[in-house]
Amino acid sequence: MAVEFPCLNVKLVPIDKVVANDYNPNVVATPEMRLLELSIKLDGVTMPIVTYYDKNQDQYIVVDGFHRYTILKDYLRSDVAPVVVIDKPLDERMGSTIRHNRARGTHQIRSMSDLVLELTRMGWDEAEICKKLGMELDEVIRLKQISGLKEAFANHEFSKSWEEYEARRSEYVEKIRSREAD
Repeated sequence: MAVEFPCLNVKLVPIDKVVANDYNPNVVATPEMRLLELSIKLDGVTMPIVTYYDKNQDQYIVVDGFHRYTILKDYLRSDVAPVVVIDKPLDERMGSTIRHNRARGTHQIRSMSDLVLELTRMGWDEAEICKKLGMELDEVIRLKQISGLKEAFANHEFSKSWEEYEARRSEYVEKIRSREAD
């Protein structure tokens, strides 16, 4: 698999052209935001903001780096922000946001549940959610239960026994492994 390096294409853009996405379930507490502000003041911006460029709106939509963007815009009143651009459809950008966040910290459960439901609406099955978001099947099922049973489980086959659940879980694991091999 060829690895891409969008990190090598950093550019400074007017901060007014950068906007938050509307699906990020990550929250940072005030002490950590103050620490991030101090880090940027003392070390500078060491990582660019990952964005998607919307040509129609002439805006850079944040995929990862919302809190760096917030510090630059609201705390430090910067006129510019360093960004890299990835060109992916919305569902893949949502997956990217979650992967970046999960690699670093925690999510609000309700927002994560809503996101899993939205990806289900966009056609992702449980195996794809597990693979692309780095989740276990039981975690996906729990998040679906939080978001609303009827819609979340519209395409889910329920088992009648623990053995049947284990067999189906093994099928999902195989699906995930076969997709990873692709």
